[in-house]
Amino acid sequence: MARAVHAFLLALRDLPDPRVLRILAQSVALTLLLLAAVGAAIFFAARRGLAHWNWLDTAGQDMAGVLIVLVIIAGSWLLFRAVAIVVVGLFADAIVADVEGRHYPGAAERAVDVGWRRNIGLALASLVRLIGGNLLALPVYILLLVTGIGTPVFALLVNALLLGRDLEAMVLARHPDRPRFDRSARWSLGLLSAASFVVPVANLLAPILGAAMAVHMLHLRNGDQK
Repeated sequence: MARAVHAFLLALRDLPDPRVLRILAQSVALTLLLLAAVGAAIFFAARRGLAHWNWLDTAGQDMAGVLIVLVIIAGSWLLFRAVAIVVVGLFADAIVADVEGRHYPGAAERAVDVGWRRNIGLALASLVRLIGGNLLALPVYILLLVTGIGTPVFALLVNALLLGRDLEAMVLARHPDRPRFDRSARWSLGLLSAASFVVPVANLLAPILGAAMAVHMLHLRNGDQK
């Protein structure tokens, strides 16, 4: 965990860099745009379904519309995480290459060019893991609802495992000759990244922060010059 915290602090120092800010602005804008599009699509599809099957009168449909909006807002944490991880996957190579180039130039020279197809593949794999992992955990989420806090805590743990795997894959794509993180390092990386998604405003920075943190963890572990 100490190494993960150190990497997290180094990643925080990377955020003010103009190149990181440019990638951050692009990824946040695209994330919010896609999030709004997904939310709107869910809302109008649900409204159209209700109108088509004629289950409710006009007042009932309006009330259902309000409930749908509330459900979308309540599920926005998971939805944001899903959209953000796909978007960051598209920018992954640029983020990793920028942090490596400034802090670990020797490793950057030996890195493999990932390419946009591989980035899309990583992004889609992350999305599949996110959806699949949370669907498997859904029965536990429901059972823990009676505890009040159990569901969000368990969701944090589940998504920490998933995020650790996603971020590890993101950095190792450029360095396929490097060994995988050990379980504790992957867990620490995922936990700090998942916790960042929970904090309002900070969750906008979380994807970029997590990617930069993964880069530092990889190279600090391997003794690359910092």
